[in-house]
Amino acid sequence: MMKDLMAHAEVADTFREAVEVLGYDLRKLVEEGPAEQLNQTVCTQPAMLAAGVAAYRAWRSLGGAEPAFMAGHSLGEYTALVAAQALELADALQLVRYRAEVMQAAVPEGVGAMAAILGLEDDAVREVCTQAAQGEVLEAVNFNSPGQVVVAGHKAAVERGMALARERGAKRALALPVSVPSHSSLMRPAAAKLADRLAQVSLRAPRIPVWHNADVAAYDDPARIRDALARQLYSPVRWAETIRALKAQGAGRFLECGPGKVLAGLNKRIDDGLATFALTDEAAIRAAL
Repeated sequence: MMKDLMAHAEVADTFREAVEVLGYDLRKLVEEGPAEQLNQTVCTQPAMLAAGVAAYRAWRSLGGAEPAFMAGHSLGEYTALVAAQALELADALQLVRYRAEVMQAAVPEGVGAMAAILGLEDDAVREVCTQAAQGEVLEAVNFNSPGQVVVAGHKAAVERGMALARERGAKRALALPVSVPSHSSLMRPAAAKLADRLAQVSLRAPRIPVWHNADVAAYDDPARIRDALARQLYSPVRWAETIRALKAQGAGRFLECGPGKVLAGLNKRIDDGLATFALTDEAAIRAAL
């Protein structure tokens, strides 16, 4: 993770700052593992934040243009707020580590689950959730692209939902390797704790509009940003709507900042006319430039 960018001064400086804030060697963890530790959500979330900020800083330092808009998928919203200078990186790192802790604490290991449903319309997935819940929580929580919706809730309900989705014609129903049912109503206790922590963090109006997952809207008021970040924990990630909204605002080129190409793939499914560049290494950044 990040091995092809770590030689860049802006990237190394970002991880150096993260090490100072977190108190452990995040750079060594992302470069060498062990994977079991990196995959613990309290480590994954700060690592993804640092990686996204580092890639954006590398882009800018090499002469990349400042974007007109920003958005982030779930955790990426914090990355976007740092890049838009609404939130300091040090504060964001501590926030996302705390976010991970309260999310895991809200639902004991083995109680919650998530699954990706491929090949059904959004409304069909919502109907599956309603019918398979049977008194438990089962909700559509990530609207990633046409035909790709993630559901979350109680583990047994997710399993029932996967089976019913297959009966209804889903191409695939895949359990995700996570124990936290992110963006479902089971996260409301975590959101309340996160809201208390957000109230203590300095936030400014973003220099660049940041579009929020929960509302498909951008805010200047720090109080509204705090509210959107807290509600995000138990609200669906409306990614497909966000990309379409940004296109309607005039956006035609998108840059994905972070270790991977997941969002680039989603964007192609949402609208194959949109150019998305994943800034996964220096060669990719130069190609995008």
